[in-house]
Formats: sequence, structure tokens, C-alpha cells
Amino acid sequence: MSRILHRSIDADLPVAIGGRGIELFDSDGKAYIDASGGAAVSCLGHSHPGVLAALHAQLDKLTYAHTGFFTSEIAERLADRLIADSPDGIDFVYLVSGGSEAMEAALKMARQYFVERGEGRRRHIIARRQSYHGNTLGALAAGGNERRRGQFRPLLIETHHIAPCYAYRGRLAAESEFEYGERVAGELEAKILELGPDQVIAFVAETIVGATAGAVPPVEGYFKKIREICDRYGVLLILDEVMCGMGRTGFLHAFEHEGIVPDIVAIAKGLGGGYQPIGAVLFGRHVYDAFATGSGLFQHGHTYMGHPMAAAAALAVQDVIREHQLLDNVVQMGELLNRQLRERFHNHQHVGDIRGRGLFRGIEIVADRGDKSPLDPSRKVHAAVKREAMARGLMVYPMGGTIDGAQGDHILLAPPFIVNAGQIHTIVERLGDALDAALDYSVDGSR
Repeated sequence: MSRILHRSIDADLPVAIGGRGIELFDSDGKAYIDASGGAAVSCLGHSHPGVLAALHAQLDKLTYAHTGFFTSEIAERLADRLIADSPDGIDFVYLVSGGSEAMEAALKMARQYFVERGEGRRRHIIARRQSYHGNTLGALAAGGNERRRGQFRPLLIETHHIAPCYAYRGRLAAESEFEYGERVAGELEAKILELGPDQVIAFVAETIVGATAGAVPPVEGYFKKIREICDRYGVLLILDEVMCGMGRTGFLHAFEHEGIVPDIVAIAKGLGGGYQPIGAVLFGRHVYDAFATGSGLFQHGHTYMGHPMAAAAALAVQDVIREHQLLDNVVQMGELLNRQLRERFHNHQHVGDIRGRGLFRGIEIVADRGDKSPLDPSRKVHAAVKREAMARGLMVYPMGGTIDGAQGDHILLAPPFIVNAGQIHTIVERLGDALDAALDYSVDGSR
């Protein structure tokens, strides 16, 4: 009997004992293609020699120094790299240990920004339905994932939610995609005016919606409109790129596709590629200056922030991506993955939408592609897909509640940046077989 409280109490999990390239191996010797990067984490796959060498080297130098007493050379080098590789308007870094920590810090940073400026009346956070921003209480409150929020609602701070930019489900037949984007972005302005323009701290959004809805990209012009509205009312724009950022879409930051720069952006997963737990908040000089000319501190902190081993892993990951020009491979293999998914599922009765960017792709599963009706949630098709894929040596990231927290199923794909064309073919082939098998079963496993 395991003494670990696993995610599911009755889980019968294989034991991972090793990994190499895009594969993981269990204690029975079975290999699994990691087509989801775990949860869009393993951007370089497993056991990359360059990253392992960097970790060994750092281990011999310095493993830990509390940031209340010291900075470290490796943390400073990582911060310099992150800012050098970011667009103008991103000027400073706050290092943490993961995505939820990054989002929690971003929310507190936004609130303190206004306190330092003498605008302490600002207290409202606006986000979107069907979003996910982390599992700490503040991040969970900002998120719009009803399945995760439900039982904890009495503990959550008050937040406000508007419609997501989800064209497959939300665009009207008479609307162009641009018109749809203008309409749903307009909900932000309406909400700001409802709450009071001098009462709103920030608007929070995933640039591309990840686990909750399955790689949903914005329509063209949506985020430019959002940026314009935030600027009009002095509201900070916080983008959550914990899952979609750090190269996964073909740009280092997914917001670069949109032609905007946020005030604050949270990153994690692909930052360290799973080699160490690390996340970060990147932000503009205006935020830094508010602290510097005000109290002179950010009233926040974690024991392991700026951890030297984590910083060494993250810097090594970023070095490999740059030296091997892996963002080019993300674009090329992302286009191939998109093409092969469409070839395999273009006339599949139960595949309603194929979407995403780069090596961040989602498939929405439906009862009927003609009317987009969802499958009966009691069938738990997303769970069956995961089970059937694992049986075929394939890791994907399916989830239910795609539409509203209860209805809808999707599959998220996020293979490592080192994936090649042959491996893309195998991923799609195994996924197709797994999906067909999953749809042929009811929730209890009987035909």
C-alpha cells in the first residue's frame, strides 16, 4: 500500500524509473511517448545531457542560499537571460518555485503596485470563465475553473469573470472572428465600468487557454483590444503563460504573437523543463519603480525562491533551446502535428475542433460534430482516452468540463521541442487508436 496521497485515491499508477528523449520508462520496462510533456512541462524531454551537466556543476558550487541574505550568480545570470530574450517593456524578474506561486505573486504584486501609488481603493480582479491560474487560494479565486473552485468557494477572495475568447463555442454565425473578439473583449470594459474604473486592479488571462479548455487561442485582435481597454482605465494586464509560454507556441512568449506586452506575466513549466521546480514573474519597470520609490520592498516571499539548483536548470534549458534553435523546430513540428491531426480526424464524427499553436494543440471531443453537442459527462470519455493512450504507450493530457466545468471533453498535446517527424506520426497514430477505443466504452469499461 502506498503511503502517498495520490491525486486519485484508487489510482493504480505505473512506477516511472527513467526517461530518455521524449520517452519515459516504467518498472515493467514499458516505454511511453510523452506527447503532453507531463503537463506541458518537459520541453526538452528527459535526461538531456546538457541540463544534467549544468546541474552537476551547480551542485559542486552552491545548492542553497536564502534570498533574505544573499543573491547568487546563477540566479542573476538567469534573470539577465530572461530579460534579454523578452520584448521591450519586460524589465525585471521575480523567481519562485512554480506556476501557482508565480500567479499568487503576480496578484499580490499588482495590488501592492496600486497601494504604493496611493490608489489603495483598487481591489477587484477580473478574469475569464473556463480559465485556470493555479491551486493556491488566490490563484484559484482568479481562475474560472468551476470544477476546481467549487468546494473551496467559501475560502476564495471575491473575483469577477467575463466570457473567454472561445470562438468554436462562442462566435455567432453572423460574426467574423474579429467581430467576435471585439465583442467578448468589450465585456471587460463593461465589467470595469460596473465595478468602478478606480476600483479595478487587474485583468488576468491565459494568452492561450491550457488545461481547462484545451489549447484555445485568441482570435486576431482580441488582445490588442484588451490592452487598449486596460490602458484606458489604468488597469494592469496580467498574462498567465505558465503552460503556453517559454517557447511552446514558437515564440518565447505566447503574447508576442498578439503584438502586445503585458504589465506582468507569469511563467513556469517550460522555464525549467521539469528538471527542477521553478517559476517566475516578469514585469515592467513601472511596477518596479512603484516599489522602489515607495516602501522599497515587495511584501512577499518564499523559502526556495531564486534557488540556485533551480536557476541552473532553467538557464541550461534556455541555453539548449537557443543553441539548437529549437523554437524553429517547434514551429515546423507544430505545423506538421496540426496537419496530421487534421488528416487523421478531419471527418471523425466525434472530433469537433482541432486548435492551438506550435507544439500546443487541443482536440475537442463531441457527441456530434454537426451540432457540437457534448458527450454525456457520465461517460468520462476524457478518462477513457487517457487510459487507452497509456495502454498504447502514449501520454496525453485529456480533461472534462471543457465547456462550462461540467460538460465537454478535450485532449491536450504538448510534446517536447525535440520531437521529430517520425515521432509526430506515431503520436497521431496512437492517439487515433486510443480515441476510437475510448469512444467504444462506457464509463464502467463495458462495451
